[in-house]
Amino acid sequence: QVQLVEFGGGSVQPGGSLNVSCVASGYSYIAYCLAWFRQAPGKEREGVAAVDSDGTTTYADSVKGRFTITRDNAKKTLYLQMSSLKPEDTAMYYCAAMPGPRAYYSPHFYLVPTEYNLWGQGTQVTVSS
Repeated sequence: QVQLVEFGGGSVQPGGSLNVSCVASGYSYIAYCLAWFRQAPGKEREGVAAVDSDGTTTYADSVKGRFTITRDNAKKTLYLQMSSLKPEDTAMYYCAAMPGPRAYYSPHFYLVPTEYNLWGQGTQVTVSS
């Protein structure tokens, strides 16, 4: 059974840092494109960052320079390092996976939720003073 489980959410003050991770099981992890999405109450789910099986990374404009996505294939773990956090980063953060490499002509597609077929249950990140 394929599972994605997120860890590491929590509360932090604006300007602070927080790391979240996602552990996978039940499939050939190395062959998958992985991503982080987030969804705030009343808003649509949006792509945050993605890393393809060939190492290609894509970031949403809103997090470029502040967030870093990495993957450890040996540990089957996906990471998201978040710094300079803002209140608008508050959301439930989800990891997602789909078979890769995708090699999209347009990086936009890496951040489209409907492209992914595997999802974790989410971890809450709250940025507030």
